[in-house]
Amino acid sequence: MAGNLLSNYVQVYVMLPLDVITVDNTFEKADETRVQLQKLVEAGADGVMIDVWWGLVEGKAPGVYDWSAYKQVFKLVQEAGLKLQAIMSCHQCGGNVGDIVNIPIPQWVRDVGEANPDIFYTNRRKMRNIEYLTIGVDDQPLFQGRTAIQLYADYMKSFRENMAEFLDAGVIVDIEVGLGPAGEMRYPSYPQSQGWVYPGVGEFICYDKYLEADFKAAATKAGHPEWELPDDAGEYNDTPEKTQFFADNGTYQTEKGKFFLTWYSNKLIKHGDKILDEANKVFLGCRVQLAIKISGIHWWYRVPNHAAELTAGYYNLDDRDGYRTIAHMLTRHRASMNFTCAEMRDNEQSSEAKSAPEELVQQVLSAGWREGLNIACENALSRYDATAYNTILRNARPQGINKNGPPEHKLYGFTYLRVSNELLEGQNYATFKTFVRRMHANLDYNANIDPLAPMERSKPEIPIEQILEVAQPKLEPFPFIENTDLPV
Repeated sequence: MAGNLLSNYVQVYVMLPLDVITVDNTFEKADETRVQLQKLVEAGADGVMIDVWWGLVEGKAPGVYDWSAYKQVFKLVQEAGLKLQAIMSCHQCGGNVGDIVNIPIPQWVRDVGEANPDIFYTNRRKMRNIEYLTIGVDDQPLFQGRTAIQLYADYMKSFRENMAEFLDAGVIVDIEVGLGPAGEMRYPSYPQSQGWVYPGVGEFICYDKYLEADFKAAATKAGHPEWELPDDAGEYNDTPEKTQFFADNGTYQTEKGKFFLTWYSNKLIKHGDKILDEANKVFLGCRVQLAIKISGIHWWYRVPNHAAELTAGYYNLDDRDGYRTIAHMLTRHRASMNFTCAEMRDNEQSSEAKSAPEELVQQVLSAGWREGLNIACENALSRYDATAYNTILRNARPQGINKNGPPEHKLYGFTYLRVSNELLEGQNYATFKTFVRRMHANLDYNANIDPLAPMERSKPEIPIEQILEVAQPKLEPFPFIENTDLPV
């Protein structure tokens, strides 16, 4: 019986505090961290997740990496007997929801941007976003002779070389490859730092000179040299109907609009594909899994234009699955997909945002499962209440527990955002402990769950035409029960 139940066990990780390492790249919270890790062990958690900030490690000079602070943290995690998910965080910390510290990308990279601001993501009004380098410079050798992709690949190589003891010992089990702002594979379409407020539709962010030239070349090749990037999609805080682009029968439904949206979303898929290919080469033979994070853009999901998803780079419509295409690309690398907002209920959202987080989660998880991927989730906002935990439990096993073997679908893992004193005290801690137990199908912690094989080389590149074939027809999501059968 326990053997059958074990296949219902969902691993639980907890995100470490953003400031576990100081902005000066030192580790000064050893005692506090040790206590927190011990409480996570007592709660039965499987492991922790940590941002490994590029801006700290290679902050001093190009090619000069300082891993000493991270090694100290990893050692404590190892001593606690926890597993570790490491995020290759090549974005800025600061400017997004919940950011309490400011860690920019390396100064020497930003210096290149002083003379050439087009290395940064740019909106139509030429406002630059310095959180992450534009996809437009992925293959441009602008950084002392290196391209952006080479910067990311070299960073990962140095991580592998310097963290070999933790990789070899099986402490590090997951490498989440950062692909954009907040570590998510998306465009910075809704930046609070530039005045975006929920539930604005956001803006298309492709007006740096490199992406402009790329689009011009693509349009010319398609026989439309006259086509330009959109000038009718409004500004960050517009509602869809205020814009020509997203209006009923708007630009997004025209030949020109469809061409742009396909180009814009394909650029993102190719960006993820290229960097995962580099990551695969770096971690070849290691017993780790590669992962990427997809942002949960649940506002305007209930309207036909899905405006906020489109500006972020997810070309998802009522008749087009913008997440299955990403999932299909991931099959090449056997990478897992990490999705957010697993704790949200539709009835908690304001009606004017036309938001539907539950349907969005069901669509994205179903798309990933149809492609045979391991799917993980996170909560978007800190919650300590039973309703949120029970929603996560429902999404973790959409058909409930199967007492006779593996459930038809289940999450591979869940990462709780994030460690804090508030989580680890009193009633919050008691509820969290119960939650972990329920995720584990009421079984004890098991260190041998989901063993990983050595990483094999990625399969050959899947042509983009083939990737796009899975976008339509858009299939119904798998059925999800209304409420979990194992509530906290």
